Amino acid sequence: MQTDFSLAQLADPDIARANEILRACVHCGFCTATCPTYLTLGDERDSPRGRIVLIKDMLERDRPAPASVRTHIDRCLSCLSCMTTCPSGVHYMHLVNHARAHIEETGRRPLPDRALRALLAAVLPRPRLFRLALRCAAPARPLARLLPGRLKTLLELAPRRLPKPAPEDRPQTFPARGARRARVALLASCAQQVLAPEIDRAAVRLLTRHGCETVVARGAGCCGALTHHMGRRRDALRAARRTIAAWRRETEAGGLDAIVVTASGCGTTIKDYGHMLRSDPAWAEDAAAVSARARDISEWMRDIGLEAPESPPGGRVAYQSACSLRHGQKESSAAQALLAQAGFEVVEPAEAHLCCGSAGTYNMLQPRISARLRRRKLDALAACAPDMVASGNIGCMTQLAESAAPVLHTAQLLDWATGGPDPRPAAPRPA
Repeated sequence: MQTDFSLAQLADPDIARANEILRACVHCGFCTATCPTYLTLGDERDSPRGRIVLIKDMLERDRPAPASVRTHIDRCLSCLSCMTTCPSGVHYMHLVNHARAHIEETGRRPLPDRALRALLAAVLPRPRLFRLALRCAAPARPLARLLPGRLKTLLELAPRRLPKPAPEDRPQTFPARGARRARVALLASCAQQVLAPEIDRAAVRLLTRHGCETVVARGAGCCGALTHHMGRRRDALRAARRTIAAWRRETEAGGLDAIVVTASGCGTTIKDYGHMLRSDPAWAEDAAAVSARARDISEWMRDIGLEAPESPPGGRVAYQSACSLRHGQKESSAAQALLAQAGFEVVEPAEAHLCCGSAGTYNMLQPRISARLRRRKLDALAACAPDMVASGNIGCMTQLAESAAPVLHTAQLLDWATGGPDPRPAAPRPA
């Protein structure tokens, strides 16, 4: 694709990167076949190819995005399925992330939209505040049907009951069981530790059982993924620097062989820290080092080797491949192979490459499209007739919670297979 940026514009490293990406696009349209919003809405402007044209025009003119352009960029899930499909290697993730930052930094949204986005950016990355907000929302759930649009969705998404916080999410070191094979940091993902703290409990058991001294580093809070995907660049970089500093201290104190992440949405952003901070001389080297050490827990367990289960639990598991892992991190087989090795019968639903509609804050900001994608994914999972559904991302798990089969994290199933407790919810007692 031909571009028309000025030399002054190309002096900005973000514009220079956008120019590289735009020029790589040959406008072939292969991306439209796997784009969930294009398949749902049928609008060329809601396809990667269409959005690329809109972004090109917006950046070349160096102007705020008009409402019509902003709408189509906002509708993008950032599922990155287009990057897996693209024969030209167009790095759509970097392009759309820059476009979102440009939109937020140069334009002004309507007040209700600004207020909702500010609320999500303030609450979701702070576990204590998020937990308090959910406790307040639970009694108001019966009123959800009386509220308009996205406010109704916020209440409907709030869980009826919250689990107790897990002590495993507090800063501390868990010694390896038996001979120490590695020392790893575990990211206590901000929303996950509120919604499903049992995931980190299982991860700690799994890692220490396999000889990994596991550190939850003091100061390693939100990774910045949620605000990054909302275009709030300053908030995202502030969170990234804080977390990088925490892991740098742990590296200096005792070394780190890996940074293990159980929420693949977080993992995709952490693996991109080197790019996000490439122009900051004070942080570029440490950011690149963190990105190089980051591993999804399925990648790490594949690399160190899973113990052979003594009594495989068995059962049919439908694996929901999170977009952030499959497309963002290009890891599409480790979890399935591990689950099969652990004794489960693993099946993948039809259209496994399509997003479930969670996508960070997407199900709160674009509830109608998200609901259609959720229904499509739930139907595909139900057709597999599974005993359990597995995923590697808390967003997917929350989005698919109404599945008839229990939705569990890959780490929970691997922990169960190698000696941990059964993670399935207890059956209700008979009346």
